[in-house]
Amino acid sequence: MPHHSLEAHEELAVLDELLVDLAPDAEHLLPFLHRVQERLGHVSPAAIRYAAHAFNLSRAEVFGVVTFYGDFREAPAGDTVVQLCMAEACQAVGCRELAAHAERSLGVPLGTTTGDGRLHLEAVYCLGNCALGPSVRIADDIHGRVTAAVFDRLVAMAATTRSIP
Repeated sequence: MPHHSLEAHEELAVLDELLVDLAPDAEHLLPFLHRVQERLGHVSPAAIRYAAHAFNLSRAEVFGVVTFYGDFREAPAGDTVVQLCMAEACQAVGCRELAAHAERSLGVPLGTTTGDGRLHLEAVYCLGNCALGPSVRIADDIHGRVTAAVFDRLVAMAATTRSIP
């Protein structure tokens, strides 16, 4: 995911570009927000205001969509996103314990980024790898049967090489 810090006028220019081929109908809010998330790495308060105006919605309505869907972030994530599956199948095989270990190991709670900005730790609800839980996705790679030791090895590799086998 891109992690960009733009000046206000630059962000508005990007938002204009992302909106250009979408009709100003509420049905296009989700496609627009996905574009924003993909391009900027998060949906900022400015993007929420922009979308509300563009689609004739209240800021509360747009904010509700952003906070409801797990695909959207309100703040930039770290360079590499580490997702822990917290769905029922993974809960049955220890994902809560793995999440507690991950928080201790990285020194951050779920939903936040390490101080160096390299890793963002977050909970997700199903990675589609239920038979091999607990599951973790780092960048675009899904890993199954992840133990605390395997987790530590994977994040160490991600933090140093950004390449996970």
